[in-house]
Amino acid sequence: METVVERFLRYVKFDTKSDEESNTVPSTKGQMVFAKELVKELKEIGLSDVSVDDKGYIMATLPSNIEKQIPTIGFIAHMDTSPDMSGENVNPQFVENYDGRDILLNKENNVVLRTIDFPEIKDYKGKTLITTDGTTLLGADDKAGIAEIITAVEYLINHPEIKHGTIKLGFTPDEEIGRGADYFDVKKFNADFAYTVDGGALGELEYENFNAASAKIVVKGRNVHPGYAKGKMINSMLIANELVGMLPKQEVPELTEGYEGFYHLIGFNGEVEETKLQYIIRDFDMAKFKERKNTMASVVSELNKKYGEGTVILEMKDQYYNMKEKVEPVKHIVETAFKAMKEVGVTPKVTPIRGGTDGARLSFMGLPTPNLFTGGHNFHGKYEFIPTFAMEKAVEVILKIIDIYANS
Repeated sequence: METVVERFLRYVKFDTKSDEESNTVPSTKGQMVFAKELVKELKEIGLSDVSVDDKGYIMATLPSNIEKQIPTIGFIAHMDTSPDMSGENVNPQFVENYDGRDILLNKENNVVLRTIDFPEIKDYKGKTLITTDGTTLLGADDKAGIAEIITAVEYLINHPEIKHGTIKLGFTPDEEIGRGADYFDVKKFNADFAYTVDGGALGELEYENFNAASAKIVVKGRNVHPGYAKGKMINSMLIANELVGMLPKQEVPELTEGYEGFYHLIGFNGEVEETKLQYIIRDFDMAKFKERKNTMASVVSELNKKYGEGTVILEMKDQYYNMKEKVEPVKHIVETAFKAMKEVGVTPKVTPIRGGTDGARLSFMGLPTPNLFTGGHNFHGKYEFIPTFAMEKAVEVILKIIDIYANS
């Protein structure tokens, strides 16, 4: 049986970065290449009903080996990696028996994983870490989740003496650009509830997430020769800067934590004639979420009054909502995960997700889906790392959840 680490190292070699500007599903060809390899693997290890549709959604089944009726449990992860950083030619590095000091990721570019910047890394002193080489992300978000799910299910297949109910697997494209559940067929999946394995540090257990919206803004300007521009030129970049300055300066990701929401500028590309901005808007509380969207719309309206209607064009779209209200009625799925972690020696950390997972939208589609840890840290960038033992513990937690339901 392939270990979870071996499987993970194989998966990160696939370039599956998603693309928000693409209109295809999946948004990039690499995701479908990876999907076809996963389908081949799932069939080889002995799963049933293995399929991938033309949009890249994978489903598979491990049939129950017990007679009594128990819930059908789903485990879900996503195949794409973040467009924030290259996922091409990922070259994982091992740090064995980590000594608690800074880690040189890339000597040539002087990229250092510093404990002063990422103090949580010191918690893994003595453990084996997998890091990037400082030029790409690692891809633990969410290839670690896929590796952990498949490794757990393969273990059950190879140990038929372990009793379990029906287990469903689902792997989705384009989660990182907010489209992961767009074409997920909940009816076909046919699970009573599910878990995404898409969280961070060891022990994370999440059933609350941000309400989320995207805002695309186009600022129109007018370009004329700068020597004769008085009273004629309209510099779209300066208006765009004005817009940025009108939003609350303290309500940005780098200055917020816990249940605090934010406005996050993720793109700014401009010339005198036209500037494009991209924001994401986040808040746990629905009323505050609506206030944030109203603030963005008011800022745009105010600028249009000042510079002329149509100067600033806003396209705002909701992406997903806080799953808490859909999970609360079936809270046993969270309580079971909590119990499973404790039984395998993991301290549960019930925290709100300062982001979103496929599970957020799936919960509103009738499939309550809290989120389990993968073990990874610093997703979406070159400082990403994952301890190998945390991946192994994630496999144990999945197996223990299955065991608890089979024997309850």
